[in-house]
Amino acid sequence: MRISAKHKLLINLLLIGISLLVWVILLFNPGGIMTMEHCHVSASGPSAASLEMLLEMNPVSDQLLGWGLMVVAMMLPKLTLPVQQLFATSLKRMRFITCMLFVLGYLATWMLVGLFMVVAITLLNLWFPMSFMPALVVLLPGLVWQFSPWKQYFLNQGHDHRPLSAFGGAALRDAFQYGLVHGVWCVGAGWALMLFPMLLPQGHNAAMLIVTFIMISEHLEQPRLVKWRFDLRLRLFRYLIAQTRVRLGAAAV
Repeated sequence: MRISAKHKLLINLLLIGISLLVWVILLFNPGGIMTMEHCHVSASGPSAASLEMLLEMNPVSDQLLGWGLMVVAMMLPKLTLPVQQLFATSLKRMRFITCMLFVLGYLATWMLVGLFMVVAITLLNLWFPMSFMPALVVLLPGLVWQFSPWKQYFLNQGHDHRPLSAFGGAALRDAFQYGLVHGVWCVGAGWALMLFPMLLPQGHNAAMLIVTFIMISEHLEQPRLVKWRFDLRLRLFRYLIAQTRVRLGAAAV
């Protein structure tokens, strides 16, 4: 079944609208949930006391909340195509719940990974408070991963839309599992890109915007041969340039 243009537009507006709303929240950074606060004890060197004070100033719950908001803001626009596909293949009366379960499964994968990310971020900030060193430590393997065949493998798997059950509990189970598995492929492809902005003591939001642009561009690319490839994956940039030229040309006529 093909999805109508109206439904496609509604899905895009809903996911992108929620993403933009969360971006506004992140930019205001209420309670400092998107930044790591430090104190003179942690700056004097890592110790049990400095770790305790660091966690007191940056509770794990607040860090996970910040991580979750970052995932929603950066990842929801990437889900428009799989949600459209699920919407089209679900029974009419089950469309909303199956799409919701898919998104929840996807976010659950990233939140589980977020637990490990928060631990890593906390420990790195304990050893290198207010330093760019942790971000640089992640940047090098992240660049290697970015152009590696392993990353291409995960990107290719993200295009795998398996058949899903249409009826009853099996449909709900399949939708949630589909979200979990899709999340695994996204984590495999984008773990370094997601971790890097969280380790920056400054320029966090700018880095998130750049990473979001790259990840959406990657999502728009077609599956490719799994091999080493130096490719900045700027399909979104090329798309925006083409659209701008078309509109400017139409305005000039």
